[in-house]
Amino acid sequence: MDGNDGHLRDDLATDRTLLANERTLLAYARTAIMIAASGGTLLKVFPGQIHATAGGSLLLVLSVVVAAWGYGRYRAMKKKISALRR
Repeated sequence: MDGNDGHLRDDLATDRTLLANERTLLAYARTAIMIAASGGTLLKVFPGQIHATAGGSLLLVLSVVVAAWGYGRYRAMKKKISALRR
C-alpha cells in the first residue's frame, strides 16, 4: 500500500461529506418550496376564508423559516468541514 493512500482516502471522504452537506441544503430548499406552494395554494383556492388565509400565511412564513434554518445549518457544517480540511 502506498503512503499516499490514506491521504487520498481522507480527501475523498471530505469530498463526500461536502456533497452530502450540499444535498442536505437542497433537501431543505425543496421542503421550503413545497411548504410555500402549499401556503400559496390555500390562499389562492380559498380566498377570503379566514382559516385558509391564516393557514396559508403561516405556511408561507414557515417556508422562509425552514429555508433560513437549512441555510444556517449548511453554513455551520461547511465551516466545520473547512476547518478539518486544513
